[in-house]
Amino acid sequence: MTGSPATLLRRAVSPGRHEGSPRTVLLVMCAGYFLVLLDVTVVNVALPAIGAGLGTDIGGLQWVVDGYALALAALMLTSGTAGDLYGHRRVVLAGLVVFGAGSLACGLAPDVAVLTAARVVQGVGAALLLPGTLAIISRAFPDGSARARAIGVWAGIGSLALPAGPLLGGALTEAFGWRAIFLLNVPIVLVALVWSAAIVRESREEQARRLDVPGVLLGSLLLLATTYAFIEGGRAGATAPQVLAAAGLAVLAVPALAVAELRRGDDAMLPLPLLRRPAFDAANVVAGIMNMGTLGTLFVLMLFLQSVQDRSALLAGAAVIPLFAPLAVIAPFGGRITSRIGSRLPAAAGLLVATAGLALLVLAAPHSPYLVLLPAFLLWGIGMGFLTPAVVAAAISAVPPERSGLASAMNNTARQTGGAIGIAVAGAVAGQPGDETRFVRGFHAVALGAAGLYAAAAVLALLVLPGALGPGGEK
Repeated sequence: MTGSPATLLRRAVSPGRHEGSPRTVLLVMCAGYFLVLLDVTVVNVALPAIGAGLGTDIGGLQWVVDGYALALAALMLTSGTAGDLYGHRRVVLAGLVVFGAGSLACGLAPDVAVLTAARVVQGVGAALLLPGTLAIISRAFPDGSARARAIGVWAGIGSLALPAGPLLGGALTEAFGWRAIFLLNVPIVLVALVWSAAIVRESREEQARRLDVPGVLLGSLLLLATTYAFIEGGRAGATAPQVLAAAGLAVLAVPALAVAELRRGDDAMLPLPLLRRPAFDAANVVAGIMNMGTLGTLFVLMLFLQSVQDRSALLAGAAVIPLFAPLAVIAPFGGRITSRIGSRLPAAAGLLVATAGLALLVLAAPHSPYLVLLPAFLLWGIGMGFLTPAVVAAAISAVPPERSGLASAMNNTARQTGGAIGIAVAGAVAGQPGDETRFVRGFHAVALGAAGLYAAAAVLALLVLPGALGPGGEK
């Protein structure tokens, strides 16, 4: 595609025509989705290098990871509504611009404060991209069976981002330094932006909800205050004035958010009628616990592999491939099982298998050989492979078909929220990697805590999640 910068800009903001084939649209949207999920895991392997390069402690590293997760969690629900109102093409293009600008700022950040702020910008761009890519794909494939296959490709590409993140992050950090993991995004985003501007047709909903600005602000305040309380509690102690103030603010934000959402009615970011469905609530609680345990433990695990066991970034990234590869391979198979027998048993089985894997991490010691860690990684990853499609299916099947998109977005928000809080808690429990003895004890406590949460979630899944579905989707 050729033209002056002004011409390209006009194409990007104009309504556009659907000049590309559906397969081309699918390819470009998958590229954006891949980048969003890649940045969930690619940073973890570079954390020791970031800490050394910018002179920050574990609290600063927690903010680097959580800045992205918090923005993604806070804006996920609203960005879908923004696409309905203003056009999914415009929102996706805006998301690419914001994500690319955030990536560039991350790569050039002179200190951890700037890096954290840039990660928040990245998270805003990711939140704009994630629901919009799926909406555009759905409209590019009007035939139901073709749409289902396209969404399967979209989900499969996303699954590949999880094992690719640690390996790619380790290779880039080892070869070019930690800044390369962010700067690599910039040319990819530019290509996706220009290509999307040329081939994607604009679309919006005729009966779109209004944006819930009070809900977004209060929800963001709740997430930020909760995360701050955990991270600063690990640094300054649970009774520090700033920690108590943040915890009090989080407590006050809960009823304020509930009142604001009640007043918004059908335009609420969190539609309260959906939250009165036990199966829907249980699916979201399990989803939050899933990411809380996984991302929290992963945060500490990557520091353990590098700072305690002295692995390079590349070797640490390669070491966790057995954790993420089963998720990418088993998730489609787990989805087929869930469609036949319901979510209850696959979710409970996945949680229990992952519980065993997390519990085995207590065997990890500073000089443990890799074969001690491998069974833990495999069991953990296999369990996640069965669990992930089951909790998403449970959330969607618990609501009317016309609310399935919102149900999926709320389930994703629960996962991102759980992940952000899990990282904050795990870092506070583990402490600084420099104190090796305390850090290893903290790592074991994080793993056992995650295993306990998973076991409790398995009980919840068995009691509340739906079993096999009969004709017409009835239990």
